[in-house]
Amino acid sequence: MNRITGKAKDATLIEMNPRDSQIGEDNNGLCSISNRDTQLPGHGGTDQELTKDSVYFRDGVRRIDFVLSYVDDKDGDRKQERRREFEANLERHGLELEREDKSEADDQKTYFVKIHAPWEVLSKYADILKIKVPFKVSDIPKATEAPLNWMTRPFRLPENIMQPREDYFTSPFDKSKTDFFLIQDKDTFFPPSTRNRIVYYLLTRVEYYKEGRPEKDKRGIKRLLSNGTYTSAYPLHDCRYWKKAREAQCESERYHLYRHWARFLCFYKEQPLNLIRKYYGEKIGIYFAWLGFYTEMLFFAAVMGVICFVYGLLSYEDNVSSKEICEKGGDIIMCPLCDKKCSFWKLNSTCLSSWQSHLFDNEGTVFFAIFMGIWVTLFLEFWKRRQARLEYEWDLVDFEEEQQQLQIRPEFEIMCTHYRTNRITQEKEPYLPMSIKLPRFCLSGATVVFWICMIIACIMGVIAYRLAVYAAFAKIMKNSETSKIQLVGSLITPQLATSVTASCINFIIILILNYLYEHVAIWITDWEIPKTHLDYENRLTMKMFMFQFVNYYSSCFYVAFFKGKFVGYPGDYNYMFGEWSGLRNEECDPGGCLIELTTQLVIVMAGKQVVGNIQEALLPLMRNWWGRRKARNHPEKVYSRWEQDHDLVSFSQCGLFYEYLEMVIQFGFITLFVASFPLAPLLALCNNILEVRVDAWKFTTQFRRPVAAKARNIGVWHEILNVVAILSVVTNAFIMAFTSDMIPRLVHLYSSEPHSMHGYINNSLSVYNISQIPPRNMPDRAEEPAWFNSSIHTTCRYRDYRYPPGHEREYKHTMQFWHILAAKLAYIIIMEEDYLIQEYLYSDMKQIKLQLSQSTTFAMDTVATDTDNGNGVTETASLLLQDDKQDDLSEC
Repeated sequence: MNRITGKAKDATLIEMNPRDSQIGEDNNGLCSISNRDTQLPGHGGTDQELTKDSVYFRDGVRRIDFVLSYVDDKDGDRKQERRREFEANLERHGLELEREDKSEADDQKTYFVKIHAPWEVLSKYADILKIKVPFKVSDIPKATEAPLNWMTRPFRLPENIMQPREDYFTSPFDKSKTDFFLIQDKDTFFPPSTRNRIVYYLLTRVEYYKEGRPEKDKRGIKRLLSNGTYTSAYPLHDCRYWKKAREAQCESERYHLYRHWARFLCFYKEQPLNLIRKYYGEKIGIYFAWLGFYTEMLFFAAVMGVICFVYGLLSYEDNVSSKEICEKGGDIIMCPLCDKKCSFWKLNSTCLSSWQSHLFDNEGTVFFAIFMGIWVTLFLEFWKRRQARLEYEWDLVDFEEEQQQLQIRPEFEIMCTHYRTNRITQEKEPYLPMSIKLPRFCLSGATVVFWICMIIACIMGVIAYRLAVYAAFAKIMKNSETSKIQLVGSLITPQLATSVTASCINFIIILILNYLYEHVAIWITDWEIPKTHLDYENRLTMKMFMFQFVNYYSSCFYVAFFKGKFVGYPGDYNYMFGEWSGLRNEECDPGGCLIELTTQLVIVMAGKQVVGNIQEALLPLMRNWWGRRKARNHPEKVYSRWEQDHDLVSFSQCGLFYEYLEMVIQFGFITLFVASFPLAPLLALCNNILEVRVDAWKFTTQFRRPVAAKARNIGVWHEILNVVAILSVVTNAFIMAFTSDMIPRLVHLYSSEPHSMHGYINNSLSVYNISQIPPRNMPDRAEEPAWFNSSIHTTCRYRDYRYPPGHEREYKHTMQFWHILAAKLAYIIIMEEDYLIQEYLYSDMKQIKLQLSQSTTFAMDTVATDTDNGNGVTETASLLLQDDKQDDLSEC
C-alpha cells in the first residue's frame, strides 16, 4: 500500500486495510448486530435454553469483550471484598457486567464475570489511545495479477481468507468528530480485537480499594490474578475451532484460521497474514510474517548446503588424505594423547573419522561459508523490505511515535511516587529518580554477570570431564570386548565416546540452567521497574539472549577455537589448570577438529529442536486433553463459550518472547557454525515448516485468545539478528581458517610439485624422539600395546609443523607453518572484505531508495495540500502515485 499524508479535518490520511474498525453488514468477519432490539436465535427469552456456546450476554445483543473467573477458597472474605470493590469500580468506569453462578458451570465451582464495553466507553478510550479507524473507502486501484501468477495458485488461499476486509483511509479516532468517520453501526464499528484491547487497558488500571481509602498499589487485574482473587482473565474466541459459529452473522474467523492455516496438511500454503492480524493483533501477525519469511529464505541456504554435502559424498573416493591414513597409517606411530594412561597408537586407527570429516570438510565447504555470509546479508535486507511493506499495509508507520507514551506499565505507575513535567507535552508524568534506579540496575547487572560466570564454570567443568575421561575411555576400549566386534568397534573410538558423552552432559546442563535463569531474568526485570511495555520486553530480551548465547554456544566456541590450538608438543605440553592438575589440553586427531564441532553442533541443535517441539506441542496437548474431550462431547447448551476458553492454556504477556528466542538461537546455530555442518539449514528448514504449523495450531486450538497488541516490527530482535549476522562472518572465517584443514591442504596442493595432495599427511606430521619424552608424559609399561617395541620404534609423530630432532632449530616452527598462518589470515581478510562490500552495496541502494521516496513524498504532499478545498484529491493522488511508481522503477 501507499501512504498519503496531508490534512483532512486535522487528521492524517493513511491508506490501509482497516484492522481497527468494522464497517457494513458482515463484511468484516465479525458478528454484526445492527439493532439492539433484535433477538438472535439462541439468545434471549426461552431460546437461551438452546445454547450457551455464544459470545453475547443473555440478551443476545451485548457482546462479551472480556471474562473474569474465580473460585471460593479459605481466604474468601478478603478476596470477595476485593472483587466487590473492583467490579463496582469497573461499573463506575462505564463497563457492563453479567455474572454466572458456579451452579451454572460445568465444574460446579467456578464463577464467571462477563464484561461488555458500551459505545461510550469504547469511544472515550479509542480517543485516548488514538486508535485509527476508517473515514473513507480506498479508491486506489489494486495491482493487477502478474502473467505467471497461475504458477503459484496451488500455494495460495481463497481471496476472502487472504483479504478479509476492504481497504480504507484511516485516521486516529476523535470522539468530538464522529461524523467524520464511517460509522454505520456503533455495535460493530470497533472489531473484537480493538474492544478487548480497550477493556484490558481499563482492567490493568482500575483500583480495588474503597473510595475513601486511596491505596495506590491496590489496582489492576494483574495484582488480583497474582494474589488469587481471580483465577483468570481473557477475551473469548469467536467459535469452536472445528466448526463454524451457530450465529449466521458470524464468519467464524477461528474456524477459518484452523482450516486454512493451523493444520499441518497446509504446510505448503501461504499464511493468511491479514486474517491473523485481524484476529490476534499486529504483534502476533508480525511474528508469523517474520517466521514465514525466515523459513522461505532457509530454503535457499538448505539447497546450497545439500549441494555441498552431496559434493562431499561424490568426492568421497577421491580423498587422497584419507586413503593415505588408511593405507599407510599402519606404519606411522603417533605420540600418546594423554599422560601415563594413553599409549602410542597407529595413525590408521583414525581411518573412519578421516572419511567422516571429509563429508563436511572439503572444497565445497569453503564456498558454502562464503555463500552463507552473503545469504545472511540478503536475509536481513529483504526482511527490512518485507517489514516496511507490512508497516504501510497495516497502518503502523507512525504507531510507535504516537503510542509509546500511552503504553506506560501499570506497575510503573503504581511504584512511582515522583512526578515531573514533560518538556514536550507540559503534562505531569511519573518517573523514577536516579537514587532508586541505580541500586536496582546494579543488582540486576550483578545477577546477570553471576549467572554468566556460572555457565562458564559449568563449561569448564565439562572440559575437565573431557580431559579426565579420555584416558579412561582409551583404557576401557583397549581392554574390552568392544574392539572385537567388527561393526561397532570400528565406529567407537575414545575421541568419539568422549565427544558424544560430553555433548550430552553439556546439553542437560543447558536445559537445567535455562529453566533456572528464566525465572531469575523475569524477577530482575520486574525489579528494574521498566516504564513501558516495550522497554520491559527489550530488557528481558537482552538478558535472556545474553544468557542463552553463552549457554548454547560456549561449548561450540570451545571446540571450534580452543580445542587443539594450545596443545604444545611432546616434552612441552600445556595443561588446563597447570601441570599439577594432570589435565593436558586436548589434541585434534589428524582428521581435524571439524568433525567434533559437527558432532557438538548436531547434538545441541537437534536436541534443542526436539525438546522445544515436545514442550510446544505435547505439553499443551496433555493439559487440554480433558477440556477438548468436554468440548466435543458436551452439548452446546451445557458447555458455554467462556467455560471452553477457560479450560485452554493462558497465553502470557511474554508468550511471543519465547517463540522469537527459540528461532533466534536457531538462527545463531545455522550462521555462527554452519561451516562445520552444511546440513544445518536443512534441519532448521524441516523444523520451521513444522514450527509454523505447530505455533498456528497452538494459537488456534490450545491457547486462550490473547489480548490484541500492536507492534510495527520485531523490535530489539532485529538488532540481535544484525549482531549475530556480523559475528557469523567472523566465526565462519575463523572456523575455515583454524578449525578446518582446508587451508593447509590448499597450501600443500599449490606448493608441491607436481600439484597433488599426495604426501600431505606425512608433511603435516612432525617427528619427536621418544627418548626425549619426559617421564611424566611417557605411558606406563602396562599401557604399551603388544606391537610396540622401544628398540625398534625410536620416534613418534604429532600434528604440527616443527623441525625434527637433530636439526639446528630442533622442535621450532618451520617456514611452512608461517606460510600456512599467512594463508589463514589472508582468507579471514577476504571473507571480511566480502561482507563489507555487501554492506556497502546495500547502503548505496538505501541512499537511492531514500532519494526516490523523498521525491514521491513531495508529490504526495503536494496533492494532499488541497484536501480542505475538496478538489477530488483521492483520485488525483492515486494517479500520481501510479506515475511515481513507474518513474521510480524506470529510474532504478
